[in-house]
Amino acid sequence: MTEREFAITVVRRLRDVGYQALWAGGCVRDELLGLIPKDYDVASNARPEEVRSLFRHTVAVGMSFGVIKVIGPRQDGGYLEAEVATFRNDGVYSDGRRPDAVVFSTAEEDAQRRDFTINGMFFDPLENRLIDYVGGQEDLQRRVLRAIGDAPARFSEDKLRLLRGVRLATRFDLSIEPATRAAMQAMAPQIHAVSAERIADELRQLLVHPRRAAGLNLLFDVGLVPPLLPELVPMKGLPQGPPSAPTGDLWDHVMKVLELLGPEASFPLAFATLLHDVGKPRCVGRGPDRWTFHYHEHIGKRMAEELCLRLKLSNAERERIEWLVEKHQFLCDARNMKPSKLKTILDHPGIGQLLALHRADALASGRSIDHVEFCEGLLREWSRDVLNPEPLLTGDDLRKELDLKPGPLFKKLLDAVREAQLDGAIQTREQALELVKQLLAKENPS
Repeated sequence: MTEREFAITVVRRLRDVGYQALWAGGCVRDELLGLIPKDYDVASNARPEEVRSLFRHTVAVGMSFGVIKVIGPRQDGGYLEAEVATFRNDGVYSDGRRPDAVVFSTAEEDAQRRDFTINGMFFDPLENRLIDYVGGQEDLQRRVLRAIGDAPARFSEDKLRLLRGVRLATRFDLSIEPATRAAMQAMAPQIHAVSAERIADELRQLLVHPRRAAGLNLLFDVGLVPPLLPELVPMKGLPQGPPSAPTGDLWDHVMKVLELLGPEASFPLAFATLLHDVGKPRCVGRGPDRWTFHYHEHIGKRMAEELCLRLKLSNAERERIEWLVEKHQFLCDARNMKPSKLKTILDHPGIGQLLALHRADALASGRSIDHVEFCEGLLREWSRDVLNPEPLLTGDDLRKELDLKPGPLFKKLLDAVREAQLDGAIQTREQALELVKQLLAKENPS
């Protein structure tokens, strides 16, 4: 049984005992677009306790809002499921995110409290019939994103709709209806009513989409970049290219790099790409024939850290994003690097993402990607044992063989041995011990 088939059985079960039941929201939109819905939502006049009495396995995911998850048969990857929500009217949204109370109602009233017309349609899968009280089908055909009813009221109820609107317009390549856009622009400064985690989730979905650059431009156009990502604002108007022949501003460059990442970029890669030059406005200088941005990658790393912490990203995401921002120029001189330096970074778990960023950045700037192809060739040629061989010496060896006590010198000696090993200057344990003795003699010449 597929998830779609299970969602039909849920509707049929509710209808068999006399309740109304329809598919609702995003699954209806996706079906009209010929897409496979991520999940199926059912709307019904059955109350939550009535839904629970009809199905063997349920979870009350939002009992007070009339939402019950119905669990179906087990399939590969987990159990089939569908959410059943009672038709409702929402009360006051005093926190700008969720209604203080709900009143169960009719399908038409339920449609009127939803966010956008393309998400406000119902579908009867038993009769193959669309029920559209809000003009969603016409807007979908015209490729328009329109708030249901009064746009300022819809966004006042739930400020997350501001970000969701940008994501939906980006995902489905929709133009935003003028009154809806005007309301988004007017209310953009109020986005802080939304939690950092929910904001980050919307940004994740926006940045992994192939049209991510269009999404970021729209985010700027509706005024959401200044309150959410103020570090990006100075990119606008900062010149790129030589002063005598400018090639646009830094924002345009970053958008081009985002486009060139390709459709499958991960969130850490896409977010690091968005931030890879974020440090430039803080260190811009003017040479005789070019703009300079000395140490912008290190400034950018610190700014990326602050932004990731503000958005409450996971430690793993934050560390990878910081690393990519700091290293986004590191491999440009790969052909001239010492093997030890090159092998260390090529063995990093994020090397595939770093090379993707290097490639996109070079192409966006009209530069050669020879350094990327060189590194990719080495990764094919060098085995893991070449990139990351077993150490020739350990701290235990220094203690037992040379009677050294742990301290700052330990790391210095072991790092020197490791560098020589990766450079191919030494290959055996005996050579490593001899190198340590030479280094110790230099440390203590007397």
